[in-house]
Amino acid sequence: MELFEIAKLYVQMDARGELLYSRSRAYLADGVHKPDIVLDLPETFFEEKHAKYPQVTLDECRYVWMGEAFYARLLRFDGMLLHASCVEKDGFAYLFSAKSGTGKSTHTALWQNAFPDCRILNDDKPALRRIDGRFYACGTPFSGKYDISENRQVPVRALVFLMRGEENRIEPISAKEAIPLFLSQTLRPPKPSLMSDMLELLGALLNEVPAFRLTCNMEAEAAHTAYAGIEAYYRKTEENR
Repeated sequence: MELFEIAKLYVQMDARGELLYSRSRAYLADGVHKPDIVLDLPETFFEEKHAKYPQVTLDECRYVWMGEAFYARLLRFDGMLLHASCVEKDGFAYLFSAKSGTGKSTHTALWQNAFPDCRILNDDKPALRRIDGRFYACGTPFSGKYDISENRQVPVRALVFLMRGEENRIEPISAKEAIPLFLSQTLRPPKPSLMSDMLELLGALLNEVPAFRLTCNMEAEAAHTAYAGIEAYYRKTEENR
């Protein structure tokens, strides 16, 4: 088993299979450290998943369910998954979440075209962790179909729940509105006690980070509308203090 540093945690796992092996190289840890998380799933587990879902290759089963095991354990370290495409701009992370096929990656590609200093932190499954009292978006090896991810941690500036529409419009939403949207795009723990822990962490996240609803088309203007709306919210918040 090898040791990796993912989301500022030391993770020990056997990176079997081409997908997991190749995508985990950027996360190899330097030196000898005590692991925070040990992912020790037997090969029979992946074989059973492959038998149940034959449309998914055995290599893909290793990659997908090892990632799920990581995110399931992340909650013990004030962390959780959000199915989102995450961009970094000006040293802050902006996360765009929606159902698969809505256009998250297409929208963040618009950000890259609109803002030269913008880069993708994780295109599909960034980790969110509270580190020293602040929430960060973290790149992980579990980055979806196109393997676009960086091994860095960036303070979160906005959570944006995206919808397709003909016109571009962004508006802040309350924590009450954001919670079911978030829960529909994360890995929810099966135990009630752990679910309670997740809701407490989510409440802290939404108390610190504003959430927005973005209705957008796939034209270049959509990125400018989203960014301008988020920054206008921050300016208004500062003025009202």
